[in-house]
Amino acid sequence: MPEVTTPYQPGTPCWVDLMAKDQQAALDFYRDLFGWQGEIGPAEFGGYAICTLNGRPVAGIGPTMAPEGMPEPPVAWTTYLASDDADATLAAVTAAGGTALMPVMDVGTVGRMLVVADPTGAVFGVWQRVDFPGAQVVNEPGALIWNELNTADPAVASAFYTAAFGVELPLMEGATHYWSLNVNGKPVGGVQKLGGALPPGTPSHWLTYFAVDDTDSTVDALVKARGSVLAPPTDAPWGRYAIVQDPQGAVFAVIKAPTG
Repeated sequence: MPEVTTPYQPGTPCWVDLMAKDQQAALDFYRDLFGWQGEIGPAEFGGYAICTLNGRPVAGIGPTMAPEGMPEPPVAWTTYLASDDADATLAAVTAAGGTALMPVMDVGTVGRMLVVADPTGAVFGVWQRVDFPGAQVVNEPGALIWNELNTADPAVASAFYTAAFGVELPLMEGATHYWSLNVNGKPVGGVQKLGGALPPGTPSHWLTYFAVDDTDSTVDALVKARGSVLAPPTDAPWGRYAIVQDPQGAVFAVIKAPTG
């Protein structure tokens, strides 16, 4: 599980955001589901909203945008990995076989970002903090608790993230097909081969997990709010989890982690 650190160490998931076709509807949905507070932001930042939980930044929600003549991107949650130098990370990503989807750009005075795809096609962001380090609450109900790469080729993905970010990807203790994404010896995310409960043809992707107090009641509330369930609540050694979609199609997971 990630820890809030200042700054986040390079390679650590530090932020997640959602680009939605109907931004206000997404803000309302996640407010009701997780208790987030957020409102459409200033025009100079494209209306991007910083959502908070108990007054602390937890995730971002913005409107989908595409360059003129280009198709609108899918509604999806994006995981951002921390970097000390976005330009150097871009160079490392491309040298390791990744692809830049959005060049390095300044985001006011809060930071610098880029969006890339790894060699297996999984899209993720890179965040270099300036004034804004990333999520300031994690591992609590309603907040980010885990980021998981589901990839068509774990070996290729492992080589890429090691080369681009200097992270380590050993097999998770006791597992045979699940790898831990380690930064300075600490697990901050996971990697597994595509499959399981996800629909056939699902591309490689990063999956965002949010902590909840009660997985079943959260899923019930999501369905009542016109969300859908891809994998129903299931017990696992790491907690009771479910994989779901919001009403606009963004996939994410909810989990009640074991206590103690």
